[in-house]
Amino acid sequence: MMKSGQLKTPIIGALLLRFTFLLVVYALLRLGFYLYNISLFPGINGKQLLTIFTGGLKFDISALLYINALYILLVAIPLPYRYHPRYQGICKWIFIVTNSIGIMANLIDFAYYRFTLKRTTGTVFDQFSHEQNRLQLTFDFLVDYWFLVILLLLFILLLTKTYPLVKIKKPQKTTGFRYYSIQSIYFLLIAWLTVVGMRGGWRHSTRPITLSNAGEFVQSPNQMSLVLNTPFSILRTLKSVNLKPVHYFQDNELNQIYAPIHVPADTAQFKPLNVVFLIIESLGKELVGSLNQDLEHGQYKGYTPFLDSLIGQSMTFTQSYANGRKSIDALPSIISGIPSIREPFVLSVYSSNKTTSIAKLLGDKGYETAFFHGAPNGSMGFSSYTKLAGIQHYYGKTEYHNDADFDGTWGIWDEPFMQFMAQTINGFHQPFFSAFFSVSSHHPFKIPTQYTGKFPKGPLPVQEPMGYTDMAIRKFFDTASKMPWFKNTLFVLCADHATVTYHPEYQTIPGAFSIPIVFYYPGGHLKGKTDKLIQQIDIMPTVLNYLHYDKPYFAFGFDAFSSQTNNFVINNNDGTFSLYQGDYLLLNDGQQSTALYNLKNDRLTQHNLIDQEIGIVQQLETTLKAFIQQYNNRMINDQLLN
Repeated sequence: MMKSGQLKTPIIGALLLRFTFLLVVYALLRLGFYLYNISLFPGINGKQLLTIFTGGLKFDISALLYINALYILLVAIPLPYRYHPRYQGICKWIFIVTNSIGIMANLIDFAYYRFTLKRTTGTVFDQFSHEQNRLQLTFDFLVDYWFLVILLLLFILLLTKTYPLVKIKKPQKTTGFRYYSIQSIYFLLIAWLTVVGMRGGWRHSTRPITLSNAGEFVQSPNQMSLVLNTPFSILRTLKSVNLKPVHYFQDNELNQIYAPIHVPADTAQFKPLNVVFLIIESLGKELVGSLNQDLEHGQYKGYTPFLDSLIGQSMTFTQSYANGRKSIDALPSIISGIPSIREPFVLSVYSSNKTTSIAKLLGDKGYETAFFHGAPNGSMGFSSYTKLAGIQHYYGKTEYHNDADFDGTWGIWDEPFMQFMAQTINGFHQPFFSAFFSVSSHHPFKIPTQYTGKFPKGPLPVQEPMGYTDMAIRKFFDTASKMPWFKNTLFVLCADHATVTYHPEYQTIPGAFSIPIVFYYPGGHLKGKTDKLIQQIDIMPTVLNYLHYDKPYFAFGFDAFSSQTNNFVINNNDGTFSLYQGDYLLLNDGQQSTALYNLKNDRLTQHNLIDQEIGIVQQLETTLKAFIQQYNNRMINDQLLN
């Protein structure tokens, strides 16, 4: 007999009702977290709070699906014994216990947030693993925050009392082909929806959501904790790298070796040029003929004829490197001067640190700022990052408003989207900052059907679509050159990362990170080619110094136009540091140096000099230690501003 107040529903309906109830609980927890820490979130109006709570749903769904994965499996599995009272009793206590742990994690952050100004992450286990007084710390916490213990008990009581209010209606027949067919379809649908919910989206171009995606719904990084919930933050960072503080040098000595604070060196008046970044997918330096005139006995032509012609009118560098091997590494490096070390910055536990960017600094100077990426909005987490970087406008596939130009995989073809960008920029007030990220030179390496046979294919599949993108860039410049802002614009063209290679000269560690970096100013005299080392994180300080930016700012890179020669290039792949300085490349696993190469004499990195050039090794290790100390300690202490 059904008790009064019970709701009888099929088993899948009961699952949906209980999940919806949990979403309401998490919304209440978010409200409580906000009200308890309201003084730490000043200036949030009602509309912003609604956006935060709406955005938080995505993170709550993801966290609750992880927490309830076992429960969902047990309830949805299409077998008849799931209706047995003992089986349902086990499911009930799995539901109550696992969700009580999730609620407890959220409640702990009510109090703990005040000390860290971040949601608790997976690094908490490392943080307290060596404490000898964990029991005493726990007891002290329970005593000091007794009211949170009472609140937890009330939520557990709520889970226990509300669970029986939904009564499962057993079907008349739980065997046979029809039953198993229908229930199997339900099971597969639930499995698919669970994966989609955990990832935060269904598109293959959308990475699983992480902490940095909360930036899409806030006005400043410190508000990201309101969008997030603690179980999500812990689960998403369980395998994240937890940087360790290091103290190789005293502060004065450290800053003499390497300091990421840039102070204006001259008193020249700020030059308000427009700035346009063109970030080209997979444009390895090997693909550019004019940067490889020694390949194939001087006969190599490359696959970017327009870029070759542009380089002849620009300032470029023959030793230019990416700071990472993934697209997600590129934007923080290029726009914020922050490289990814060991893992992408935007996926790390430090992604909510307060940062600046060239867009933010120029925006404070009155620039209108925008980012263009033809992929579906949200792809690669770019929309979240650009909002945190202070970019005012985001233009993606949604804003393009014409799916006829969709390539079927990644986004709008580069040619029409770059024309859209040129026309959109033409409506901006000057000065402006704009960044573009291409999509067409990406696996599966297709080109529009009307261009079949128009571009050389070469031995690698990326080479034909790179010819198409090169043409799209040419047409963009053809259009832009007729617009009134063109000659007052500094263009910077680079790759997000290198890609697969063909020639032995690029099948090396340096070759795997080699990309073009080109500065083109049609209204000035910025021309030439130099062998000075340059990397993606140098782009921001190089441009700001060229504009005579007149305030101190933070960026890990160097001014490539400076006459100083103590600059270096840094990247990290699978835990191994590569440090380039002068003619040398040092490889270091974080504990000891493993190889040293003289790239001027040994382009193929065949001769390890680690035991022969002890003085050079020590010199480069000093530089590397200075970088690691600045990077680790500033990340840990949230000191990425000047």
